[in-house]
Amino acid sequence: MPELATQTASVLVVDDHGLFRESVARLLEAEGGFGVVSHCATVDEALAALGRHRPDIVLLDFDLGQRDGLEFIHAARRTGYQNKILIVTAAVDDHEAADLIRSGVSGIFLKHNSAASLAQAIRGVMAGKVWFDQELLRRASAAHQETRAERLTFREKRVLSLVFEGLANKEIAGRIGVSESAIKATLQQLFAKTGVRTRSQLVRIVLEQYRDQL
Repeated sequence: MPELATQTASVLVVDDHGLFRESVARLLEAEGGFGVVSHCATVDEALAALGRHRPDIVLLDFDLGQRDGLEFIHAARRTGYQNKILIVTAAVDDHEAADLIRSGVSGIFLKHNSAASLAQAIRGVMAGKVWFDQELLRRASAAHQETRAERLTFREKRVLSLVFEGLANKEIAGRIGVSESAIKATLQQLFAKTGVRTRSQLVRIVLEQYRDQL
């Protein structure tokens, strides 16, 4: 990811523990390549900061006292924010993890992991990857199977049909007449909705569970 070496990624940290927020800000400053534009304790503060800064990535705790990270995510998406969101939390249960994946987050990082791996996770997400513990992803996928499959949108169905034809993102964008970034966003929505991480997994799960919608 050489492009990240010459660019500064703007970061918003949302966590109700001040010491943790300050520690993350110091970590990212020491790492280089990141600029923490604000750190907030509440959903309302975070939404206000989001409106001012439109950061490249949000590091979001799930448990924010009487409110949770999902509430922030839904509100942020309603404002049109489509940049990266990485959950950084002490713990989530399987159904919460499934809900977060469906909401389109780029990863779930558990706080018991090392500071170095947090920096690695952020860089990976900024490079277009996702960051999910495999065991957590497996359990979240199982929890997702317990609930009714979500309906696919018209755009998602069109993109899927072209994925099945073996087209790359750029080719799909040209066929549909939208930007390549829009196709990537739709694929991220599909990954989140189906609880998978790769195109091959996506094709399999769609054929198994969403065949009647295609």
